[in-house]
Amino acid sequence: MLLAPCLAVAQLRIEITSGVNDPVPVAINEKGDPAAALAATVVQSDLASSGRIRVVPMAASARNSGADFVLDLDSRVAGDGTVRATVTLLNVATNQPVGTETLNGTSGNLRLLGHKVADWVYQKVLGVPGAFASRIAYVSVDGRAPRQRFQLIVADSDGETPKPVLESEQPIMSPAFSPDGLWLAYVSFEARVAAIYVQKLATGERRRVSARRGVNGAPGWSPDGRKLALTLSGSAGNLDVYVLDLATQDLTRVTDDPGIDTEAVWSNDGQALYFTSDRSGGPQIYRQQLGSGERPKRVSFGSPYNARPRISPDGKLLAMVTLDNGGYRIALQDLAGGAGRIVTRGRFDESPAFASNSSMLIYAGRDNGRDILATVSVDGQITQRLKADRGQVREPVFGPRLN
Repeated sequence: MLLAPCLAVAQLRIEITSGVNDPVPVAINEKGDPAAALAATVVQSDLASSGRIRVVPMAASARNSGADFVLDLDSRVAGDGTVRATVTLLNVATNQPVGTETLNGTSGNLRLLGHKVADWVYQKVLGVPGAFASRIAYVSVDGRAPRQRFQLIVADSDGETPKPVLESEQPIMSPAFSPDGLWLAYVSFEARVAAIYVQKLATGERRRVSARRGVNGAPGWSPDGRKLALTLSGSAGNLDVYVLDLATQDLTRVTDDPGIDTEAVWSNDGQALYFTSDRSGGPQIYRQQLGSGERPKRVSFGSPYNARPRISPDGKLLAMVTLDNGGYRIALQDLAGGAGRIVTRGRFDESPAFASNSSMLIYAGRDNGRDILATVSVDGQITQRLKADRGQVREPVFGPRLN
């Protein structure tokens, strides 16, 4: 049963747990209208939370500030509510500008403008795109069974401005952003059986796209946003991977094996699916080339348990949950060379999802008996915890970068 949107929303708080030993010092010289000051506050918070940049106080002289770079941020609010942020980044050692840019926003969404400025600075300083101007979705759980309350929440990448998309007395699972970031797919048990929905975030428009008998689970968007990969049990009750055309409702079976096939995600070119299967005796990751007639190819090795595949936006890395020394942790595998590495150290880490810049993952873990969210850089150096001020949080996913 759906609930009226009256429950308090879990607010996430970022706690940096590890960063690089020598973060780049950057000073911010803020100018412009006081009405646009929130944008500068967001820039400072984003850069400070990155683990790779250290924000230092601005001094009368750039060299006296101890900064390697100085950001001049001049934000002006126009009469129609538009905001123009002119940003210039100065290399203190050479006294030469690294770049200048004008970014536009609105007075009603200064946080997004701040995230965009932080992305620009991050790329100029580190040579890597930022992912601050994106959103996350996650499931929040309040209370104890049988009186639990579930919320599907969308928030800024830093956990701020959380907004409930769905509230229910029954479980909500497996949120997934569409490639354009406008829709969420998810599994809801609101009718006491599993069904898959897609929902437009801007309007709340909502469609039930799969409510077949048995299991309806693990929706994954195709790169063009026209199809979903699904896990269905069918009439025989065995879990297999299917592809659903959202426009026509045509359903195509992809796997047909006595084992369990589930958690499918698309390759970046849309020509293959990666999924979890126990057909070899334990959970492993397989790759199925669509339309080829070939049998799936196993791509994960080295552990008796590898599951929940995720492909990085740049197509270079495969993330998975792996069993390592008695704990379930997040591992990364190079798709080109097959080399793998473990990047988390929890006992119950799960649900990995890449940020839009492919350099960071968000995942679910446990801390003192509570479900929390956390992030880790793909090199394992930068880690953060995102703790909720109420309830427990799980099943996180990053959305694409917002324009």
